[in-house]
Amino acid sequence: MAAAQFAKLPILPPYLEPTEHRFTDGVNFASAGGGVLVQTHPGTINLPTQLSYFKTVVKSLRQKLGDVEAKKVLMRAVYLFSVGGNDYFSFSLENPNATQSYRRQYVGMVIGNLTSVLKEIYSLGGRKIAFQNAGPLGCLPSMKARNPQLGSECAKEPSALARLHNRALAEVLKKLESKLPGFKYSIFDYYNALGGRVNNPSKYGFKNGKAACCGGGAYRGMNCGGGRNGTEPYELCSDPSEYVWFDGGHTTESANCQLAELIWSGAPNVVGPYTVKQLFGHA
Repeated sequence: MAAAQFAKLPILPPYLEPTEHRFTDGVNFASAGGGVLVQTHPGTINLPTQLSYFKTVVKSLRQKLGDVEAKKVLMRAVYLFSVGGNDYFSFSLENPNATQSYRRQYVGMVIGNLTSVLKEIYSLGGRKIAFQNAGPLGCLPSMKARNPQLGSECAKEPSALARLHNRALAEVLKKLESKLPGFKYSIFDYYNALGGRVNNPSKYGFKNGKAACCGGGAYRGMNCGGGRNGTEPYELCSDPSEYVWFDGGHTTESANCQLAELIWSGAPNVVGPYTVKQLFGHA
């Protein structure tokens, strides 16, 4: 959404919203809870399903614009990804005692599936890919609520999985760039950008980096809005802009604004090898 605003494009409605879409402006396939893998949160719109929707959009563009113009639109477009966190969050909860080799195998499976999707997007004309890497998953207030013995510390295993993923993601994108002519990419280091705000909130204008603004229990990590049945007790802070986290797993609008600016035009140690602004500027 922020990238659209920075690029002076309209905010894109969800792909499945029953409205007339102008696909030449872009399209939004994002889905709450979706993962790279089909088995992550069954019933959500996973990445393979999103790819199938994208293929339908490509067909529609070809019918409307003709093959040559459609290819130009697809090559000029910037493809934004923020995916993987749900896969690792679910894995951590279901496999708290996973061995190092099993964790590596799982990361390999996520990265392998992700790579296949990227290659398909490239074969359909996509050239400019922007990624937000996996965040510090062990620092989510919901993770702390599930592990009260941690106190104010972050859970080690989920964050270690995220780091494994991020290293593998950087390697695979670099490989794709060397093999696929015209392929350009951007990785936003969400892990450290968010982690810095969690661990040192005052440096970035926040008062609280550990607890959520909305929720109940340890660090208000659960039941924001009353939980799934709407009846669980919860609290709401008076000023969300003082918090990094709004609820157990999502950052506040104030934090999102700071992170979006970094994605768009942050320093090379935060986003690279291109910024999203630079990807939009490339022909």
